[in-house]
Amino acid sequence: MARKAIFITGGGSGIGRAVARHFAGQGWFVGIADVNRAGIDETAALLPEGASSRHVMDVRDRDQWRAALDEFAKASGGRLDVLFNNAGIGSGGQYMDMDPQEADRLIAINFGGVVNGIYAALPLLGATPGSAILNTGSASGFYGVAGLAVYSATKFAVRGLTEALEIEFAKHGIKVRSLMPGFIDTPLLDQVSADSNEPARTRLSASGFEISPVEDVARAAWDAVHGDRVHMPVGKMARRLSRLARWFPGLIVRQSKKIDGLGTAGH
Repeated sequence: MARKAIFITGGGSGIGRAVARHFAGQGWFVGIADVNRAGIDETAALLPEGASSRHVMDVRDRDQWRAALDEFAKASGGRLDVLFNNAGIGSGGQYMDMDPQEADRLIAINFGGVVNGIYAALPLLGATPGSAILNTGSASGFYGVAGLAVYSATKFAVRGLTEALEIEFAKHGIKVRSLMPGFIDTPLLDQVSADSNEPARTRLSASGFEISPVEDVARAAWDAVHGDRVHMPVGKMARRLSRLARWFPGLIVRQSKKIDGLGTAGH
């Protein structure tokens, strides 16, 4: 029997790279997909020889999805045990200041890419007993985050899709799971938002927010596809936000308004 196989988008860095290393360490075959060829090569160099295939692709393009998965299936012996929809971009700032074209790009990659991937992968997933879909969500998918409105909305969409398809696909033997990480130590934290000249990493550290190591997400990904929990929060902040969003949403609103500099007068 062919060894188990996972196809990872956004595999050229960050969470995708960490998950590739973790699953390869467990003897899995890994398809590394990304728009960045150099990043793919760097990830592949960290894996055992013969443990991976490389796929340069844009998750917004359905033809590229089909071509990449066809190549992957040839290399994996026709197996796809886990589709890891991880590719995403982070872009923030006040909604009024965001270029609508940037909002379109966020939606197309962070949510459209997930939809495209699931459609393209269904034949392989259905042909692989015990297969799973794993989507990268975010703690900002538990409650909307000021300054990350569109990004947060894409993660809500990923969360909703995950929940619905977990029900729909159960009869086909396909699990659907999501990771819901807080702030993770990846290159996304080095980006500068539209409303600040400082990278997110600097501002988060100064504010006392926890930044979790990317290896924590890799372990959570393994647990997610082997467990029964639909959403897997990663990090203390994500777990706390999950509880607060369920039981004390008003508290989140009040604290968020203070952080966003709006105050509470008149609200």
